[in-house]
Amino acid sequence: MSTIETRTVPGLGQSLIPTPAVVGHRGASGERPEHTLESYRLAIRMGADDIELDLVITADGVLVARHDATLFDTTDVAERPEFADRRTTKVVDGSEHTDWFVEDFTFAELRTLTARERFRKIRKTNTDFHDRLPVPSLDEVLTLVALESRRARRTVGVMLELKHAAYFEQRGLSLVAPLVGALQQHGLDHPRSRVTVMSFEPTVLKQLAARTEVSILQLIEKKGRPADLVAAGDPTKYPDMCTPAGLAAIEEYADGIGVHKHLVLPRDASGHTAEVSSLVADAHQRLLTVHVWTLRAENRFLPQELRSDDRPGHHGNLIAEARMFLAAGVDGLITDHPDLVLAARVQHLKSLRVS
Repeated sequence: MSTIETRTVPGLGQSLIPTPAVVGHRGASGERPEHTLESYRLAIRMGADDIELDLVITADGVLVARHDATLFDTTDVAERPEFADRRTTKVVDGSEHTDWFVEDFTFAELRTLTARERFRKIRKTNTDFHDRLPVPSLDEVLTLVALESRRARRTVGVMLELKHAAYFEQRGLSLVAPLVGALQQHGLDHPRSRVTVMSFEPTVLKQLAARTEVSILQLIEKKGRPADLVAAGDPTKYPDMCTPAGLAAIEEYADGIGVHKHLVLPRDASGHTAEVSSLVADAHQRLLTVHVWTLRAENRFLPQELRSDDRPGHHGNLIAEARMFLAAGVDGLITDHPDLVLAARVQHLKSLRVS
């Protein structure tokens, strides 16, 4: 298992217990529109150990932070008449979408758009930031992290998720070369850089494992199959990757796994939390770390027993959910609300010291 760093935890000082990481998912996306510099900055200033961003690529080969290849949900592109003719229909990873696609825009064109809140109905306060925040490049995010690390006098980690790697590769837009180039340019291509690269697609991770020294994380969904394996005719499903044989195969190229949280704490038919699975123990036996995603405060995303009421956008007890995952032994928690999960970690570590 990769080394889990001890950290200086506010309220506890230097923790002598291996301390699970708290990762700002797309920044502090519960408080700011996702994948914006303001969202990343807020997550870091809340105290997140790492920030997570998804990477896609423009027509001119610039890596940018967006959740996926489409732009309607998270930018103002639909309100821009000069780009109306860019709306088209494509099949991405087996699903048909009619939308605007990042690979049909140069970076200069993309920079004229502004970010929008994805969950508009349940995160209405985030819509106050519409028309104010640009789409950032990977270079800008890495520069921001370096500046914020110096300001905070601690090294902030970066978890980079490559999206649609096989899809972009088929269009002559490989994600590998520009990513490796960016890591080298920022002096981050070494095993102590606190950079992790992750993807649902094992093919691109194997390519990167041969070209870079940063940590590699295999992402695993609850169901379905990795898009690159589907395209290659490989029948492997995500549940296959969670078996002892699947974990042994992952260990050949990766340092850990990042899994849907229900794979660690399943839910029963009524939506309540069921017994913890063996996945964390099985992965640790293969010396693989385990991150879980995505922890969110809204009732819509919480198990029934932790919801505050029947309104999807109201906050329930995320701290209690985070503590359940910490008790299950995970190595990292990826969350839209780093401040709440950081508080849960303090409570968890205090309880370990008392016991």
